[in-house]
Amino acid sequence: MDMERTDLHTDLEIAQSVSMKPIQKVAEKLGIEADDLEQYGKYKAKLPLKLIDQNMVDKGNLILVTAMTPTPAGEGKTTVSIGLNEALVQLGKQSIVVLREPSLGPVFGIKGGAAGGGWSQVVPMEDINLHFTGDFAAIEKANNLLAALIDNNIQSRTRNLRIDPRTVTWKRVMDMNDRSLRYIVEGLGGTSDGVPRESGFNITAASEVMAILCMCNSIDDLKEKLGNIFIGFTYDNEPIHARDLNAEGAMAVLLKDAIKPNLVQTLEGNPAIIHGGPFANIAQGTNSILATKMGLSLGDYVVTEAGFGADLGGEKFLDLKCGYGNLKPKAAVLIATMRALRHHGGALREDIGIPNLERVKAGFPNLEKHIENLRKFGLNPVVAINHFKGDSVEEIEWLQSKCAELGVSSAVTKCWESGGKGSLDLAKAVIESIEGGKNQFKPLYDWNSSVKEKIEIIAKENYGASSVEYAFKAKRELNAIERIGLGHLPVCIAKTQKSFTDDEKRLGRPTDFVLTIREFEIAAGAGFLIPIAGKMMRMPGLPEVPASEGMDIDNNGKITGLS
Repeated sequence: MDMERTDLHTDLEIAQSVSMKPIQKVAEKLGIEADDLEQYGKYKAKLPLKLIDQNMVDKGNLILVTAMTPTPAGEGKTTVSIGLNEALVQLGKQSIVVLREPSLGPVFGIKGGAAGGGWSQVVPMEDINLHFTGDFAAIEKANNLLAALIDNNIQSRTRNLRIDPRTVTWKRVMDMNDRSLRYIVEGLGGTSDGVPRESGFNITAASEVMAILCMCNSIDDLKEKLGNIFIGFTYDNEPIHARDLNAEGAMAVLLKDAIKPNLVQTLEGNPAIIHGGPFANIAQGTNSILATKMGLSLGDYVVTEAGFGADLGGEKFLDLKCGYGNLKPKAAVLIATMRALRHHGGALREDIGIPNLERVKAGFPNLEKHIENLRKFGLNPVVAINHFKGDSVEEIEWLQSKCAELGVSSAVTKCWESGGKGSLDLAKAVIESIEGGKNQFKPLYDWNSSVKEKIEIIAKENYGASSVEYAFKAKRELNAIERIGLGHLPVCIAKTQKSFTDDEKRLGRPTDFVLTIREFEIAAGAGFLIPIAGKMMRMPGLPEVPASEGMDIDNNGKITGLS
């Protein structure tokens, strides 16, 4: 029996209090036969790609959940996504929530896991936040196999491709926060130990292999994308790709199970699909195309989220994932919280939890800009006001009246404390948005435009910049991109998630600013270019007091301290 619904318990305690259904019973809700499940214990399973039905994908109702520019703690996209899904099921809809997998580094660092919170979670929470079904490990191995093949070729005397080690961009990865590995020198020792060169590690979620897994549509597509990975240049300044090392076949072998989406359940026993986990400030920040298509094949409604604010994960979901997956969302949910509005209205970090209507009013332009942005994609969003303890009635009423003035539906969701029951108003508003038929999705830009045109459209239309400038290094790299024929690729701008600008301290809705592109990275395998605005972190570090210090396990296998 579930424990009393109270905020005195941790997310883990709540998750451990609920009796889970065997995964076969969860699969039955979707009409999946037992023979089609590849079980990983009692409560999780892999789903075969043959269950994807493109005809059903085209008919389904895809709902994107995104958010205003977040505070460092995040505004609860996963929690709201799960709560919305629970509510849709309660209203009689065949709905599935499709999410990303958590990365181990943040789990043991400061952010914690990514399985939702309170009474709006996916379970088994401990497994999902830890090793799960081994997808991250497989991605790590595939990434590092390519790294080993590159160094082996540089060392080789008979099959040497004449790779210039100074141009190699491919790094090894590990799914842990470890700042000491950001910059390393490898190949030290003797002549049999490799060729010394500078390199480093990224966290696994930042690997291009992760982005590729989430962008592919089949095994054949996976292999083609893996082969397209750009490695660097030869001494003759010719591009080298993973296919030149015959790496794609072996890498795909390592990913043979990881490519299959994972089936788990919500606290209310409803189906949930979790697959992939790229970051949204340096990659597309959404779950896999295959997982989303799987959800649309098995349910009438699919609720999915994109990382950070709508200017990052939201834009990349709509311009990149929808482009490569031929997906057409029918509705968008834009999460707002009073603490985020206060934050953008100038409240100090220690005061964002204290009601302050004037700060909320001052922070509203940030939310208003995100509303305008989603409308440029043909989507009139439903604003989900994610309720936190202490939010005042006065603040909520003011926000809802402002949304109404803009012609935007809004609903308060209390999914953290009440699960699906707390999101019924939100679900009804989303259904009304879909059935109204007014949302007609369209991308923000044409992929056939020049690289600079694509960047400028995003910078001006999405961020609100007045212009774009390019550092000398970026100009040089852009010339190389054009020379090797990759200018046709869409762009995935990497910038801070804390601001519309490339300066994390500029909160609210900045105007008349210049976006500076410092450099470019090429993700030819994933199928996009990465213009970098500011300095991006691909290997996080641990905080002064890591979350790991509070974790433990007893003789019965019960875990404590996980969040």
